Amino acid sequence: MPLDSFTTTGLNSLGFAKPASQTRVVVAMSGGVDSSVVAAQLKEEGYDVVGVTLQLYDHGAALAKKGACCAGRDIHDARRVAEAMGFPHYVLDYENTFREAVIDEFADSYLAGATPVPCIRCNERVKFKDLLATAKDLDADCMATGHYIRREMGAAGAELHSAADANRDQSYFLFSTTQEQLDYLRFPLGGLASKAETRALAARYGLSVADKPDSQDICFVPNGNYAAVIEKLRPGAAEPGEIVHVDGRVLGEHRGLIHYTVGQRRGLGIGGLDEPLYVVKLDVEAQRVVVGPKEMLATRRVPLKEVNWIGGGSFTDSKEREVLVRVRSTRPPAPAVIRPINETEAEVELLSPEQGVSPGQACVFYATEGSRVLGGGWIWKGR
Repeated sequence: MPLDSFTTTGLNSLGFAKPASQTRVVVAMSGGVDSSVVAAQLKEEGYDVVGVTLQLYDHGAALAKKGACCAGRDIHDARRVAEAMGFPHYVLDYENTFREAVIDEFADSYLAGATPVPCIRCNERVKFKDLLATAKDLDADCMATGHYIRREMGAAGAELHSAADANRDQSYFLFSTTQEQLDYLRFPLGGLASKAETRALAARYGLSVADKPDSQDICFVPNGNYAAVIEKLRPGAAEPGEIVHVDGRVLGEHRGLIHYTVGQRRGLGIGGLDEPLYVVKLDVEAQRVVVGPKEMLATRRVPLKEVNWIGGGSFTDSKEREVLVRVRSTRPPAPAVIRPINETEAEVELLSPEQGVSPGQACVFYATEGSRVLGGGWIWKGR
């Protein structure tokens, strides 16, 4: 939207009926290029920008760690951007909140045989809850982030839509955004065609993070080694046990359930067999890794809990809904039918079986046409 949009439409580029200079926006700054560009862009447009960065864990141990967000270097980078662009910047200590709301559940979920997605919980329980409340305390009109997702106004209010760039789309990680949160949030990067455009903007603004690599790992999991983090958080968690074929044969011994996930094939240590075997179940009570042929991974019925519906009306208005669903962040949306049980539980029937559907992952709903995100829920084992 052009800088003079206020005079031509009656609304500024963030959707408020007042000049940008009278609109305060808190920008959630991770120290990466995306949120830095958002802050710089809004500042250039004349908004009253306030940058906020969350310290989520003991960054002293993470200073030399590459590929993760919210470390000490990232706080420093966010501060440098704020200084260069001339807006205030605050660092808030959320270590205790983050540990209780995200890290502890991450560890406990793995111990229960699930495959959690802590980035979703972080958005849901920290960034879009506590940080959003802080933004309101600062009398901000809205909070902006560097997420690649779009907020569009529909007939009944704000809607969530997939990003224009499918390769950067983060809708899977934001399905639990509530309607109230969506009314307050803004996502300026969602309409960009590629990450190259973001980096070009960073270079134009002269930002020190213009060439900074994207984060790759979960911020508190060095080098993607989940098991090492869980063993540190829950000493004694890696108890060995049997690797058992679905037909009952004992094929070997595992190093602890936390080292395995449903759908895993490599690293099982049971070579020399005629058929390739995959982890099809983690039996927590018996401390067993159950393996079987690939076809046993195929699933059509997916039980969900903690459903968040932002598709308009009540979730239980219809006995069933035809949608597209994504059961892992790396998979494309696929046709399915949702059958609500109540406002927060449902069963999803996949029209074509999917492999490796795992408790602890999210199942995100999309409209069958267009780009609207309708919500989603958490996959669990069911009753």
